[in-house]
Amino acid sequence: MSEQGSTVDVQNEMGYALDEARLRDAALTTLAQQNAEPHSTLTIAVVDNDTVAGLNQRFRGIDAPTDILSFPSDEPTIFVEDNSVVRYLGDLIIAYPYASAQAERLGHALMDSLALLVAHGTLHLLGFDHDTDENRAAMWTAQANALTALGIAPEIAPALEDSEHE
Repeated sequence: MSEQGSTVDVQNEMGYALDEARLRDAALTTLAQQNAEPHSTLTIAVVDNDTVAGLNQRFRGIDAPTDILSFPSDEPTIFVEDNSVVRYLGDLIIAYPYASAQAERLGHALMDSLALLVAHGTLHLLGFDHDTDENRAAMWTAQANALTALGIAPEIAPALEDSEHE
């Protein structure tokens, strides 16, 4: 829960070794910096490579795993729960083995890399993209601001952003 009442549900059914609070913080920090609607919510699912590869194939036509997939809600549902209006932003799906190997290969701390992926994915849920130079510049600036607020050097980002992830 954050000051603005946003929530992040982390699902780690495979029991991967990770700091769920740090993942939540990465998403909540990004939401707060982007002035997301109060009481916004999203889900982070940490899964295996096969699950992400299947989703990547089904939704993007790419027959391979990737580090993270973002699935924005088509029509964010606004509903009343405990007298609060809640906006569901969507889902982030992280392939833990892929992301872990990527962090090791690049010499980055795993949780820093995972926090980067969550910040990046959260920005996608908020409508950011990197499909044009102008959009990429705006997204990278927002991402660097989130990383700085999280105590992560923004320089971690370029190597990971060269990877294929959405």
